[in-house]
Amino acid sequence: MPVMDGIEATRAIAADPALAGVRVVILTTWELDEYVFDGLRAGASGFLVKDTEPAELLRAIRVVAAGEALLSPGPTRRLIADLVARPDHRAVAAPDPAYLTDREREVVGLVALGLANDEIAGRLVVSPATVRTHVSRAMTKLHARDRAQLVVFAYQSGLAGQTRSRPT
Repeated sequence: MPVMDGIEATRAIAADPALAGVRVVILTTWELDEYVFDGLRAGASGFLVKDTEPAELLRAIRVVAAGEALLSPGPTRRLIADLVARPDHRAVAAPDPAYLTDREREVVGLVALGLANDEIAGRLVVSPATVRTHVSRAMTKLHARDRAQLVVFAYQSGLAGQTRSRPT
């Protein structure tokens, strides 16, 4: 991109109130962990490498348009676990998890594990609609644009993987 790179463009889109409903999927040749994480921090909801099959790209667009997050499979869990723990002088302090109810914290922790709403519902023995409500309320309280930002918050706050739910 001649004027700015994808991360800068994503940051500009995420910062513009007129574009509040816009979701960004970064499509790149770079699968470097730091680049992926910078994209998520900038506000991207998806991150795919350019050799992604066309059908998978369409699926990714649909997933992100529905408010979900999607990353290329390669670095996903390792990337999130490793990089969110690193201090970043550019990062704004994460919201306090005390704003969330116990159940919302539990759901956010399960979102961070990459579970879909149906899977979370099965673990918690609640309906998928109930899970969607908890996810939506957590996103509102934490000012998260999408599930990707919930994942980042969960790792920053230590909620990732901490759940009282029964194993499946």
